[in-house]
Amino acid sequence: MWTLPNILTMSRIFVIPVLILSFYMDQPLGSHVAFVIFAMAGFTDFFDGYLARKTGSTSKIGVFLDPIADKLMVAAVIIMVVSIGWVSGYHVIAAVIIMCRELLVSGLREFLAGTNVSVPVTWAAKWKTTVQMVALGALCWTKGAPEFGLPALEVGLICLWIAAVLTIYTGYDYLRSGLKHML
Repeated sequence: MWTLPNILTMSRIFVIPVLILSFYMDQPLGSHVAFVIFAMAGFTDFFDGYLARKTGSTSKIGVFLDPIADKLMVAAVIIMVVSIGWVSGYHVIAAVIIMCRELLVSGLREFLAGTNVSVPVTWAAKWKTTVQMVALGALCWTKGAPEFGLPALEVGLICLWIAAVLTIYTGYDYLRSGLKHML
């Protein structure tokens, strides 16, 4: 049960409170901390699956926890960047689209699992996740990156909208595939 991949997955869940606290720290230090935590979480997300497959140590708990850890991390960042105003105005629409898709696909996967049907991850969904992670990482670094002359907020907002568009496409694709098993 406590394999290295599972520990990496659990680490993403356990650092969420620290990530949330970093948004309340003095800036730009808090932004640097948020960015580092989010980036490390992204690396653990890649490596936990890679190591599990490479070592043959995939487990039911890992399969269960990995998407939960991902969604909790994404939700925490979206909630924080919106609540503190780093994402505001009409950009909140993109954030809400992403949150709605995360909930929709989670519910769909849970329903389909009960019918012994799995929905494979598509390449479009992998691109969506990549762009979304770049967006959220950049948004975490909104107050820190300007020290280095980097436009994190602008990059984050552009990628957030690209992720929202990909989210609609992939969400529709998953829903269309899932409806075949619901009707």
